[in-house]
Amino acid sequence: MSNYANLPAPSPEAGLSRYLQEIRKFPLLEPEEEYMLAKRWVEQEDAEAAHQMVTSHLRLAAKIAMGYRGYGLPQAEVISEANVGLMQAVKRFDPEKGFRLATYAMWWIRASIQEYILRSWSLVKLGTTSAQKKLFFNLRKAKSRIGALEEGDLRPEHVAKIATDLGVNEDEVISMNRRMAGSDASLNATVGSEGEGTMQWQDWLEDESADQATDYEEKDELDARRAMLGEAMDVLNDREKDILTQRRLADKPVTLEDLSAQYDVSRERIRQIEVRAFEKLQKRMRDLAKDQGLLSAT
Repeated sequence: MSNYANLPAPSPEAGLSRYLQEIRKFPLLEPEEEYMLAKRWVEQEDAEAAHQMVTSHLRLAAKIAMGYRGYGLPQAEVISEANVGLMQAVKRFDPEKGFRLATYAMWWIRASIQEYILRSWSLVKLGTTSAQKKLFFNLRKAKSRIGALEEGDLRPEHVAKIATDLGVNEDEVISMNRRMAGSDASLNATVGSEGEGTMQWQDWLEDESADQATDYEEKDELDARRAMLGEAMDVLNDREKDILTQRRLADKPVTLEDLSAQYDVSRERIRQIEVRAFEKLQKRMRDLAKDQGLLSAT
């Protein structure tokens, strides 16, 4: 994978606008093209194929990295870490799983960025509890939901709600909010030198015809869920599969009474079969997600 040395790299000295402009030159891949490149990498360790897969997803990595702009760290470094996660995703990507690379890569990209932030943020003594990490990465989102994103110190009722929603105590919410205050930088800030116009960060990440990176992520996540569901259903016997489908997957769910008549058993027995089938399906879905790197094994 030595070709990775030839990737464009964000540089604080050169300015991110140049980097964001440069990565827009790499074409996005059609599904069949991506599949063939991934096969070449898996079967032949073709470094050029891996390089093409990475470069075609640099915009996705940058877009995800911009979502972590509120932690007071150099944006160039955050993007670099996003690219590290992207490279790891390409290295481990299995085209036979039926998912697009964008769906798989976004998990690796986010994980790489979060690890970097946790290593770098000396103001936050994290690594002790999962609740503290959850607070660190979800505080801005929680503030946005209750209309308190622009506030300095949070009102008591907002502190209480965020603490309840994120499973931490109120003192932790207050402390974290004060540490993070003032570190945000808007994605709408203008970039580019004088004479280049008033372009904004997100303008460099968008394709003029469509937001294809986001389209990939949304469509492929839906396709991934459907494919995973179809595979997970194999753990059910025919009766369980039929009852679960009619009760939970149909547009108009069938009643317990109708199914009890169909199978000549009691309504309670149908309910028991449905619950057991759903539990088996959930477990299989979790196992598949772990196998495919979409869920932590811990």
